[in-house]
Amino acid sequence: VQLVESGGGMVQPGGSLRLSCIASGFTFSNYAMSWVRQAPGKEPQWISTIKSSDGSTYYADSVKGRFTISRDNAKNTLYLQMNSLNAEGTDLYCCAKGSETLEAWGQGTLVTFSA
Repeated sequence: VQLVESGGGMVQPGGSLRLSCIASGFTFSNYAMSWVRQAPGKEPQWISTIKSSDGSTYYADSVKGRFTISRDNAKNTLYLQMNSLNAEGTDLYCCAKGSETLEAWGQGTLVTFSA
């Protein structure tokens, strides 16, 4: 299993970013996929999940209404559109295979905030 994230970078508070995660080594379309973020020195925080069966989506309350998870099974790619980003500091965003149990994680892509 390989998960490779991209799309992070520096953003102003209130700005937007779109993260991508390219999956390989498994049948992407058969699995729920999730996004998780982790601030330095803190526990990982679940952000969002998208099911494989019907594309149902789920969000943490902290991002609901601002973030949108989606997937393109033909491209084996998971996305996270993030709008109205809060200046919460530096976070590492990782995609993960699975939902209740996260079986594999990518290395992550870093999101930082400019003044």
